[in-house]
Amino acid sequence: MNQITEAFLHDIPKTDLHVHLDGSLRIETLIELARERNIPLPAYEPDRLKEILNIGGIHENLESYLRVFDTTLKVLQDEDALTRTAFELAEDAALENCRYIEVRYSPILHQREGLSLPVIVESVAAGLREAKKKYGIMSGQIICAMRHMPPQSSLRLAELAVAFKNKGVVGFDLAGGEMNNPAEKHAEAFAFIRKNNLNSTVHAGEAYGARSIHQAIHDCNAHRIGHGTRLRENGDLLNYINDHRIPLEVCLKSNAQTGAVDAIENHPLKFYMDFGLRITLNTDNRLVTDTTITEEYKLACQVFHLTYDEVKRLVVDGFKSAFMPFRKKREVMRLVLDEFEQVSQKHGLRSEVATRGVSRYAIDRIGEDPMPD
Repeated sequence: MNQITEAFLHDIPKTDLHVHLDGSLRIETLIELARERNIPLPAYEPDRLKEILNIGGIHENLESYLRVFDTTLKVLQDEDALTRTAFELAEDAALENCRYIEVRYSPILHQREGLSLPVIVESVAAGLREAKKKYGIMSGQIICAMRHMPPQSSLRLAELAVAFKNKGVVGFDLAGGEMNNPAEKHAEAFAFIRKNNLNSTVHAGEAYGARSIHQAIHDCNAHRIGHGTRLRENGDLLNYINDHRIPLEVCLKSNAQTGAVDAIENHPLKFYMDFGLRITLNTDNRLVTDTTITEEYKLACQVFHLTYDEVKRLVVDGFKSAFMPFRKKREVMRLVLDEFEQVSQKHGLRSEVATRGVSRYAIDRIGEDPMPD
């Protein structure tokens, strides 16, 4: 019988499609940048600072979880800091064989020292390019609008995202606290994104119910849903998302920390997978959540007893859901599946249900699921 080990999960090629730049810097980097810039922190010893900020701990709600960003954003207000943290994020991902990441952030939150929006995007791009040169990791940027800000700011950020389309930016997002900040208020920005043929995703169904997901899909026309934890509350909408193959960006550990679920054991991940939804596993915030993409896979396997074939499906769905051009995705999928098989052989694992394995036919027809519905 196949035994899914942490070493196997580390070695397989993976994606991270939902990871925030300002929530994923290294704790040592946070402290070093603060010292260099004379920025006060509540503590300068890594373990003590983690304790004060409740890194990796359970928070009262999403808003409490997001307050940690008040600290991380203090040090991310100049070009060098943005380039460094983008590089280190991609480096950390590459070192656990994450082959493709989509780094999201809201440039408007990095303007306290007067940086222009284009300079912010270019600074992040420089770090990601450096990581690609050193490690070969592929990446894209997702520009985030913020729910609590005026719709005009969202439109401005949408215009920025379109300006950098094909120059590193692969998508547009709406983030921030869901409660009392409906996505429909930002519909104009998403209409602009759609008219300019850019990809979009929306944080929804994390701290508010299925109505939030409905708005993300029908008011903002999102191509993916960030979290989607409460989608199970509306069976009709769940079927719509399944029928239209709209991926969910699942972040297990952070969902437990923000109260989206009361325990990871009660997360709907396995139900969603069994139902046939297209699911991707992601870190959300490597620092704030205190996680890695390998840890997220390990957690899913331990809690939900995933099989080898289910792990393979998560990997495939991750790459299939990426905001990359079809032809590039098709070629990447060929390489990924070859590598997955090589890693499987190295660890002595193989498909237990041959008829449901990912075939070359599935690669050639990448618009369809590799696993039969």
